[in-house]
Amino acid sequence: MISKSTIDRVFEASRVEEVLGDFVNLKKSGSNYKGLSPFSDERTPSFMVSPVKQIWKDFSSGKGGNVVAFLMEHEHFTYPEAIKYLAKKYNIEVEETEQSQEQKEQADERESMYLVSEFAAKYFQNNLLKTELGKAIGLSYFRERGFTDETIKKFGLGYCLDEWDAFTSEAIRKGYKLEFLEKTGLTIVKGEKQFDRFKGRVMFPIQSMSGRVLGFGGRILTNDKKAAKYLNSPESEIYHKSKVLYGIYHAKQAIAKEDNCYLVEGYTDVIQFNQSGIENVVSSSGTSLTPEQIRLINRLTKNITVLFDSDAAGQRASIRGIDLILEQGMNVKVCAFPEGEDPDSFAKKNSEDEIQLYLRNNSKDFINYKASLLMEEAKNDPVKKASLIRDMVSSISKIPDNIQQEVYVQETSRIMDISEEVLFTTLAQLSGNKTGKAAPRKTKSLEVVRDETTPGEKVDELYVLERTIISLLLLYGSLEEEFEDLVVKMDEDGKMVLEPEVQKSKVYEKVFLDLQEDEVAFANEHFQKIYQEVINRYNAEEDFSLEGFINEMALENASEITTILMEEEQYVLHDWQRMDIFVKGKNEGIGRLVNETILSLRRYLVNQKINELNQEIKEVPAEDSPGILQDIMDYLSLKKVLSNKLNRVM
Repeated sequence: MISKSTIDRVFEASRVEEVLGDFVNLKKSGSNYKGLSPFSDERTPSFMVSPVKQIWKDFSSGKGGNVVAFLMEHEHFTYPEAIKYLAKKYNIEVEETEQSQEQKEQADERESMYLVSEFAAKYFQNNLLKTELGKAIGLSYFRERGFTDETIKKFGLGYCLDEWDAFTSEAIRKGYKLEFLEKTGLTIVKGEKQFDRFKGRVMFPIQSMSGRVLGFGGRILTNDKKAAKYLNSPESEIYHKSKVLYGIYHAKQAIAKEDNCYLVEGYTDVIQFNQSGIENVVSSSGTSLTPEQIRLINRLTKNITVLFDSDAAGQRASIRGIDLILEQGMNVKVCAFPEGEDPDSFAKKNSEDEIQLYLRNNSKDFINYKASLLMEEAKNDPVKKASLIRDMVSSISKIPDNIQQEVYVQETSRIMDISEEVLFTTLAQLSGNKTGKAAPRKTKSLEVVRDETTPGEKVDELYVLERTIISLLLLYGSLEEEFEDLVVKMDEDGKMVLEPEVQKSKVYEKVFLDLQEDEVAFANEHFQKIYQEVINRYNAEEDFSLEGFINEMALENASEITTILMEEEQYVLHDWQRMDIFVKGKNEGIGRLVNETILSLRRYLVNQKINELNQEIKEVPAEDSPGILQDIMDYLSLKKVLSNKLNRVM
């Protein structure tokens, strides 16, 4: 168990915008930050972070909460893991009791696989740095590649001894189950025998964006032609190679800061660039680039620069990846290295300034790159040139933005000396317009369209009112306001009227006393629990801390509460003010809003009582109806008074 004092220190030190900024490319938006949702595939920002309230809300998926809730949702951490991650980030010592063997066994399968992988990473690096064979074989290899000891430790590089079951035996001796060693792919089980999958290989741990070890890449050091040069962990519950990018953990902050991501092919390319001082670089880990990997980068930046070897295979691979990147709505450039060089060798031979200068001068827009690459093949062959042009238009057709498409068509027309009309016709064909005619480029005249939509669902008025009360308590509960209380009195004609009486009190006191006076309990059980907790906190604490309340709230309440607290931020997402639409904030007249909400609730409950009495009068004997009828008349009079006060029609 992690001590309460540690948890308090972690929450005190953690800044939601800093932590989430490691996973999502956040841009300032007023007093908040916004970005693309990390939980859904979107192109318009719906993810909002509030530094003031220390919460986040994803309006596309409905998820929300504090910094710990994000780590639990996004990284699938348990609560203790999220606290430990934050403690590590902010250099806070974690006070906890050591887990017993029984507690280890009770950990769920996914967590057990993470623990096994993390143990393996430490074991392999220990072999590399502290055993004679590791130093002689593994460490000497990495040093030959030009990696410093600091770089080796940073990337957790290691070595698996060239013995059949050295790792497996040690892991079992340390209490890790064979079941999870096999599920992570670290151990191969055949009948009664177990073998180390990465026997005799140097090891590259593959980490998630948060730094958790998901799997490994292992490179063989012998000339065994029967064995694969590189071997990756098999697919597992925690490792899906199509959804992982090597180096993303070390690159994420630099990618967001530079607003660009360099994409390379291999592990050593990433490490060598990083060692040279260029950290915004990742690799697809030797696999073909996938949409999931591109979306991972998309959370941090819209710009990708593909770096590739000068050989034909590297160039062809880069072309395949370009179309995938364009499909995701990203901006892509490409850069080839000089003959005989790859990113690893080039970074090894040049300083950071020289590398940066080369990348700036040689990174080309994908259209110019394709033209320069393929024109060499086409030369004076008209058929090949036509094929090249179609290939370029095919790439343009992948771009989801129509304006960008048109700009690239114009650029292709200029480079290839071909009319835009022909290119647009080809684009239309590739985009699914079977007629073969170019899409019309003139704006259509306005048409009157009949509204044939079905009626929307009826609004649950009671739910809205109860939710508004919770919102007012959370946001403004401790504010002192002037309230115009309405006291029911009888006028000279014997009719009920409401006379105003102004008094000063805190918002939470006003709400609590009014609801208690009316003997109102929330119909929504979820709201009732939140209401009781908030009122108890206000009564118990002289200075109610919304941030403290959020940090201690149950995870199941996180989404609802953050939705309430971030509701007004949706206006910022839509940027309504830019369109001269100004939304009035709740803080403009809190006292009035509280009064109106409570009056509306009273009116709703009175109306509900009238409906009950109307039903009751149909079911009772005639002699009992006058009394019920009088009650109905009294409630109708009260409803009329409340409606007049609220300026509502009966």
